[in-house]
Amino acid sequence: MTESNNEAVILTQGKNKLKPPPMYKILLLNDDFTPMEFVIDVLKIYFAMDQEQATRIMLKIHTEGVGLCGIYPSDIANTKVNQVIEFSRKNQHPLQCVMEEN
Repeated sequence: MTESNNEAVILTQGKNKLKPPPMYKILLLNDDFTPMEFVIDVLKIYFAMDQEQATRIMLKIHTEGVGLCGIYPSDIANTKVNQVIEFSRKNQHPLQCVMEEN
């Protein structure tokens, strides 16, 4: 024999606001050894910049010591940082790429 449960379930319509995920800035840091053309290639390959944009960011990195490559959610930013570092090491360059919360 089956038993039935006659308790009513009441759904309330509430305002559940989801916060957007935290965003992270990806930064390239200047060094005295990585060629400028390599930095431009990194910006074009990993951050979808055209030649003009990449050159502008590379010059900012060169003159100010750091340049913003983009702002992404945590998982995408982390992946991009790892890809840039791996690509740099594979090509024997000490280019540093870091992420920090926006």
